[in-house]
Amino acid sequence: MIFPLEQLVKFSNNVYEVTVAASRRAYQMSMIKDPAIEQNDGKVVSLAAKQLFTEQVQYRIEN
Repeated sequence: MIFPLEQLVKFSNNVYEVTVAASRRAYQMSMIKDPAIEQNDGKVVSLAAKQLFTEQVQYRIEN
């Protein structure tokens, strides 16, 4: 899994949580064949992580 290094260094929350969220977001994007994946050279996980770090996509933990 490739994360944008600059955002990862600045990230102050739980890294495990954002890793799981990025994996799930990447799965969502690949299932709907999001055109942004092709614009990112097919790197869906790094694109999902970037969306989370820049808060384009929000995640929450449900019990």
